[in-house]
Amino acid sequence: MTFFNELKASLEEAVEIKEGKKAAARVTRYEIADVKAIREQLNVSQSEMAAALGTSVDTIKSWESRRRNPTGLAAKVLAVIQSNPAFFYELAAH
Repeated sequence: MTFFNELKASLEEAVEIKEGKKAAARVTRYEIADVKAIREQLNVSQSEMAAALGTSVDTIKSWESRRRNPTGLAAKVLAVIQSNPAFFYELAAH
């Protein structure tokens, strides 16, 4: 099977899944961190959180307003902070 045929078959399968004719083989769901709740739990400002995470205050604001969602390493770090708030203070110290 050529690359084109594999791609075509994949797209046809995606259409079948979207139309409900076929079930997806796997579904991945991610829980999006509530950045504002985490920050308030830590009792820190947006600028303090931005400094600890190595990002801008605008990024923190956009996460809090849900205009954007943390992804990649930021999402993982926020998940760790949520389950272990002391980790935030370790980050902030560096």
